[in-house]
Amino acid sequence: MSWSTIEFAGKSADVYVPALAEKPTGVVMFLHGYDGVTLKENPQYTQELARHNLIGFCPVGPHCWWSDVIYPPFDEQLSPVDFLVQHVPAYCQAQWQIEPPHIAVCGFEMGGQGALQLTYRHARQFPTVVAISPKIDFESWWGRGTSLDTLFADREAARQRTAILHLHPLNYPKHQFLLCDPTDLYCFDGVLTLASKLSSTGILFEQDFVSTHGGFGWGYVNAMAPAVMDYIKRSC
Repeated sequence: MSWSTIEFAGKSADVYVPALAEKPTGVVMFLHGYDGVTLKENPQYTQELARHNLIGFCPVGPHCWWSDVIYPPFDEQLSPVDFLVQHVPAYCQAQWQIEPPHIAVCGFEMGGQGALQLTYRHARQFPTVVAISPKIDFESWWGRGTSLDTLFADREAARQRTAILHLHPLNYPKHQFLLCDPTDLYCFDGVLTLASKLSSTGILFEQDFVSTHGGFGWGYVNAMAPAVMDYIKRSC
């Protein structure tokens, strides 16, 4: 059981392939947060990937916010969403003969909202999404010196690109799991807003807004690894 860093379509990704005789049953595409930390060598998630015989695939996209806006430091031709749609399924098919809908999308913080960005726009291709402490309302971070200041001209332009405004009542991922520590000062309000919209629209989803493990951060993310991976295994 080991991780490696591979190159695909001119980008890098951290990849884990379980060391089992059986063919892996699916792929978990994990989108990292603003800190750029993937699941590589993460003991909690590595153990869960092995237990469920799932491949971990973690593209690296520093500070790109995984949006549908081109971010030149990531790619000058394709937005992060378009890049993932065009290249990740093709790579998974070529390498492991695994294709949608057996590619689940998961992410933390910047990557959590990115997972929603991707699946809300391409729900049929990616029907399973898990968002861990997603920064739903990232417009609130515009003007604070992050790459959002480069991506968008002003706060309203950022708001118009948020995942919640791209939720379609007739075309949405069938399997959604939202998780956020209730003491998380950065993400909790935005996740509640999304949950309220999902409920009012009649879209089914699962949530855990009760479990608490220190608020925002990797302590919480790691503690929720069994719940996250159990859900993906059931849904993917």
